[in-house]
Amino acid sequence: MKVDYFTIPEITVSYKDNVKTSERAVVSSSQDIAKIMAVAFEDCMEHHEEVCVLYLNRSNRVLGIQNVSKGGIHDVSVDIRIILQTALKVHSTSIALSHCHPSGSSKPSRQDISLTKQIQAGCKAIGIGLLDHVVITSESYCSFAEEGLL
Repeated sequence: MKVDYFTIPEITVSYKDNVKTSERAVVSSSQDIAKIMAVAFEDCMEHHEEVCVLYLNRSNRVLGIQNVSKGGIHDVSVDIRIILQTALKVHSTSIALSHCHPSGSSKPSRQDISLTKQIQAGCKAIGIGLLDHVVITSESYCSFAEEGLL
């Protein structure tokens, strides 16, 4: 696209999918999320907090995983718009959020609960489900869905 009368940047949005549907991991429980995310957090689990999102299709098959934030020893900042933008870009029908706690305690903090409510509201506004938020440590995990926090 070329525009002569203004200098306007062209916006392109793309998602390249080269994995067969039958080869995708399926998420059917919080334990599945915890297993996948434990690998994603392997290098940071005991050092700093990170937040990752699994993007899922209607059959709860994983479309992709995204690290949306890296933080410090006891907190992390998350821009919800990045999560929702990616969910729309990959045509996700639901997401599963997860982050690690280097402290070793899988108990969600007030900030974790607040963030989850904000993400849940954003997802609802655009018709995407929030399956779970799983807090991971090197020895355990806590599922917001299982604890009735969603």
